[in-house]
Amino acid sequence: MNRGFVPPAEPVSRLIEEFNKLPGIGPKSAARLAYHLLRMPEAEARSLAEAIIAVKEKIVLCSVCQNISDCDPCAICRSERRDQSMVCVVEEPLDILALERTGQYQGLYHVLHGILSPIDGVGPEDINIARVEERVRNHRTKEVIIATNPSVEGDATALYIARALESTGCNVTRLARGLPVGGSLEYVDDLTLARAIERREKM
Repeated sequence: MNRGFVPPAEPVSRLIEEFNKLPGIGPKSAARLAYHLLRMPEAEARSLAEAIIAVKEKIVLCSVCQNISDCDPCAICRSERRDQSMVCVVEEPLDILALERTGQYQGLYHVLHGILSPIDGVGPEDINIARVEERVRNHRTKEVIIATNPSVEGDATALYIARALESTGCNVTRLARGLPVGGSLEYVDDLTLARAIERREKM
């Protein structure tokens, strides 16, 4: 241990610790962010703080699709322009942003907020799989597009959902295999994702 080391002032140390809790932010990146914030004009720093507080105070989960929104139901679920007979099942809200950017899909969504992962103790009851089946039965959905990521866990989740929906008579499809195995939808380019939607496969 370096006995000559003098730690930053307590408010700065606390800020570094909080940044370090964010995904993908290590100690060095956390320190850089903290010192960058110190150099920001006070108005910009306050604007950032207010935006963070507003997200926690005003954002809710849509009671229909479980997407994050500032109203319930969300704008997509309320839209009369969307195809009400189609539901695209995704892992996380970020996946909806990726799919919306393509302009290819005009149906509704359902967010699982996770995937099946027995190793991590995540089972069907821990994510929104039961709500998918409930939506299909109650709203006479004609097609469910499963858009979980092309990973082992994503494929297992897709298969579980497909089997759960067998008795509903609903057409269950999966995004085409133009997607890189092990990748995440949020990082896939728009054209590849659009083609994956267009060429989706029946499960």
